[in-house]
Amino acid sequence: MKASLLFLLACVAVLAVGARAYTPTEPEPLVQKVQEYTQKASAMAKSALGMVRESEAAQHARQWLADNAELAKQRLDWLKEQLQELWQRARTA
Repeated sequence: MKASLLFLLACVAVLAVGARAYTPTEPEPLVQKVQEYTQKASAMAKSALGMVRESEAAQHARQWLADNAELAKQRLDWLKEQLQELWQRARTA
């Protein structure tokens, strides 16, 4: 996230340098450049935020799996025992 913010600041710096290159008599290209940089920065910020959210969701999922892996193993063992008992009952019947 810090890298994305640094990139956003770099875009703003480029925008400021570009703004100095234009004279006050040419506001149209400046406005267009500002809009372009704003759109690019906004898209990049959304992308970075999306990656952070995906990363956090994946992290939560991994933690949940790690926390519940032992419980799942115990339940599978119990189910296996139940199936074995059922299978033996069916054989004897």
